[in-house]
Amino acid sequence: MERLQKVIAYAGVASRRKAEQLILEGKVKVNGKVVKELGIKVSDSDTVEVNGVKLEKEDKVYFLLYKPRGVISAVTDDKGRKTVTDIFKKHVHQRIFPVGRLDYDTSGLLLLTNDGEFAYQLTHPKFKIDKTYIARVKGVPTIEGLKKLQRGIKLEDGKTAPAKVSMTSFDEKAGKAICEITIHEGRNRQVRRMFEAIGTPVVKLKRERFAFLDLSGLKTGEYRELTKHEVKKLRVLAQTGKID
Repeated sequence: MERLQKVIAYAGVASRRKAEQLILEGKVKVNGKVVKELGIKVSDSDTVEVNGVKLEKEDKVYFLLYKPRGVISAVTDDKGRKTVTDIFKKHVHQRIFPVGRLDYDTSGLLLLTNDGEFAYQLTHPKFKIDKTYIARVKGVPTIEGLKKLQRGIKLEDGKTAPAKVSMTSFDEKAGKAICEITIHEGRNRQVRRMFEAIGTPVVKLKRERFAFLDLSGLKTGEYRELTKHEVKKLRVLAQTGKID
């Protein structure tokens, strides 16, 4: 027996937190009856429906995508723009979704899966998974500006957690620099807003690493399946904060 929200998450319909919301909104049925209690447990013999659609068990899949710029980190887009799942449509038949998001104008490493529980563990702030970005910025950050990012900087939605930041190159005459920054939060456009706050707006942004994963062997728009060992290491990292 498993909790209902966990079963929904495992089915790849939504994260556990979103599944709880769906239950409370009366959008989930068990054996034909609407359920609004979060403590309900179900077995393999029970029939679960979400928004009128019966849950079908499917094999869990895990992908690492080198997301191009100009692609939406979503399953669908009401403006008709290309989404990250469009890249997989010809070869992947499971209902995958992005683990977190990268901005429309940001490229780099993005994970996709149909495992809602896995996605929840990797995106919830309490699990503190490191994400490393390379930022090309306008202007040259001052030492004090970089220290502000390292200590945590106040944004309109609150102070950020301390970040690891270094300036890898700069051109004083041209007024530009390249910085590497590692954060574990996932606020909307966070890296861009952090550099904006110290007066050096981001011109181009790329996510280089997610935990221990990187983009080795991939060109923009390409993807690969994660190995079983990589999936296991990510789970252990999320649960313990350590790489096994």
